[in-house]
Amino acid sequence: AMLDPDSGLSLTIARIVQRLKGSSLHTQLERQARVYLHKPEIKLESLKEDIRDFLKTSGWEKKLQNAVYSELNVFPSPCHPAAPPEHMKEPLAYMRKAQGSWEKRILKSLNSMCTELNIPLAQKRPVNEQKELLNKWNEMGTDEPDLSLFRPVYAPKDFLEVLMNLRNPNYENGEQPSFRNHLGLIQVPLKVKDIPELKEDFSELGLNIGQLGIDDSAHVPPEFFENEHVRVGQKVLAEQDSAAAQQYVRQGCPTALRADLWALILNISNQPEDILYYEQLKSNVIQHDLLVDSLIYKDVKLTASNDDYYFVFEDYLYQVLLCFSRDTSVLEHFSYSSATPPKSYIRGKLGVEEYAVFYPPNGVIPFHGFSMYVAPLCFLYHEPSKLYQIFREMYVRFFFRLHSISSHPSGIVSLCLLFETLLQTHLPQLFYHLREIGAQPLRISFKWMVRAFSGYLATDQLLLLWDRILGYNSLEILAVLAAAVFAFRAVNLMEVTSLAAAEAVLADLSTLKVMPLLQIFLFATVT
Repeated sequence: AMLDPDSGLSLTIARIVQRLKGSSLHTQLERQARVYLHKPEIKLESLKEDIRDFLKTSGWEKKLQNAVYSELNVFPSPCHPAAPPEHMKEPLAYMRKAQGSWEKRILKSLNSMCTELNIPLAQKRPVNEQKELLNKWNEMGTDEPDLSLFRPVYAPKDFLEVLMNLRNPNYENGEQPSFRNHLGLIQVPLKVKDIPELKEDFSELGLNIGQLGIDDSAHVPPEFFENEHVRVGQKVLAEQDSAAAQQYVRQGCPTALRADLWALILNISNQPEDILYYEQLKSNVIQHDLLVDSLIYKDVKLTASNDDYYFVFEDYLYQVLLCFSRDTSVLEHFSYSSATPPKSYIRGKLGVEEYAVFYPPNGVIPFHGFSMYVAPLCFLYHEPSKLYQIFREMYVRFFFRLHSISSHPSGIVSLCLLFETLLQTHLPQLFYHLREIGAQPLRISFKWMVRAFSGYLATDQLLLLWDRILGYNSLEILAVLAAAVFAFRAVNLMEVTSLAAAEAVLADLSTLKVMPLLQIFLFATVT
């Protein structure tokens, strides 16, 4: 149930105030205000105005604004007070149920691995192991433990099988009026945007607007646009305004400013207490050995270590991902995610709630390819605690949606449906041809979208794509790009006669230029 705007607003304000009260920002602000109130120039009769001036001149007003803006970007608008809390997680009951049974499967796979290999989920490391790990913290990649018995808990293709079997129980045997002609693999009726709506949403990507990532725009010589864009970007950074930064990056980030602009949008400032928090996570990694550590290790070895762009960051990836698995602050995102953190019980106390712990402590079980969410960020941030915070924020804003079942427009189910609908509508011949030869397009593009294209595009192109994810606070652009790639390779794809041949045509995306592809698909397709 939707709220009338006023009570919705007051609920939002109440929630944000509540959340900011618990933050370190609040503590710092209180401290500063106390110091300020003792100054002689403060008069009781003009206290309100004086405090307003203090907030402005001291830069605190901007910090508060950015904190509020960040909350608004991350948390969904409040549901009706009478709505059950699970509605904030996911409004559709059948989606919640499907996510629940998928989680049971993942947990079963994890537990059977424990039993097979006879290793506990968690154990304290012996002191000599702790010392050893501490000494090689910055070169964990040199270690070659035998991980042959460990296998990823699941891979994207296992997850796709689950999504293909999703059905809305209210529609018996596919009798969904407007949906009957959808011939893709995804068979749930969710509302997705058409090209006119996408054009409106992504208007800043239009043909007559300057873009970073387009070499030959007809209207503006690229070097003129670039110089001007850099100048504006420096101004945006000087202003320290998250909302302005978010608007700015829709046209792409200059390479030299990207790290600072993303941090500003995500409201990450790497304060001393953040660095301390990261150090605490690190000491937790050193003291305790978790089964997921081996999964993380194996995943990095299978993916990033073999990647021409990312293998140099192997050690950063271990550090960030091991710390991430211990970070209980990540549990907060489950209030607006359809997923629920898995529970584990202390031996012999199965089902007794007071002996339950979340496992892993952050509630997130990594899957095959998970480390690729972190890898591109290593190009931008070289200080581990800052890299860590940026990744954590990207995860709780965006990436969690790519591996959970929900009806959210940025959720993977909607992205799959958007991708299939765009192809079926705008490239029907190609769509039917691929379907006929058993090469359903989603079977090829699914892994790109689940990984947000990390490991598939050249890094400079990937960062231009992620600029737009941050700029629009949405993952829908992933589905648009996936469709644009098929459009771009359509001539070759029309000639293939098998799934393997179609996969071969699309095996290497590393030469693609993201922005021209998106522009042509969105703004030059006849609708």
